[in-house]
Amino acid sequence: MIEVELKAHVRDPEDLRRLLRRRADEELSTYRDTYYDRTDGTLTGEGRELRVRVIDQAGTRRTLLTYKEPAVDEASRSKPEHETNVADPIVINTVLRALGAVEHVRLTKHCVNYRFTAAGRNMLATVVTVPELAGTFVELETMADADEIDEALTDIRTVLTNLGISEDDLTTEQYTDAVLQARS
Repeated sequence: MIEVELKAHVRDPEDLRRLLRRRADEELSTYRDTYYDRTDGTLTGEGRELRVRVIDQAGTRRTLLTYKEPAVDEASRSKPEHETNVADPIVINTVLRALGAVEHVRLTKHCVNYRFTAAGRNMLATVVTVPELAGTFVELETMADADEIDEALTDIRTVLTNLGISEDDLTTEQYTDAVLQARS
C-alpha cells in the first residue's frame, strides 16, 4: 500500500480545526521522531526513510518502526510505507545502531489528528506544529494501491479545498529538512 499524502501550510489554524471537528473527534498526540540513515547518507539521498516514532496520546505511549520507500509520485512525494509496532524504543535503537544505522535527525511534532471517511476512503488529517518551525501545517493522507494514486490525490485535494486549503498552500518540504535547516 502507498501512503498518499498532501501537506500544506495553514493560514487559519483555528478555522481549520473547527471544520475538521465537524468531521471527526480530535485526538491530541505528541510524536517524538528519530530518523536514521546509513553513515554515508544513502537512505536519505535515495528518498528512503527509516524512523522510530514514539507517540504519546491520552496517557498512553506506543512506538512504531517505519520504513518508507522512495516516492512513487514526485508531485506529492507519496511513498510506499511499511510500519510495525515495537515494544521498546531503546531496544530498537540498539538494534538499528548495531546494524550500522546512525541518527539523522530527531524532532518533535505536536499533532491533532482527525480520522474520517471521505470519497469512500479512510482519511487522516493531522494538524501539526513543530517547535523549530514557524506556522502550522496540515497533512491529509489515505492509503491506496499503486494504480489508485491519482484518484486518491484528487480525493485528498477535494477535501483540502473544502477545508479552505488551496493549491498555493501545498508544500513538499519535509520536516526533517526544515528542522535541520532551522538548526544550522
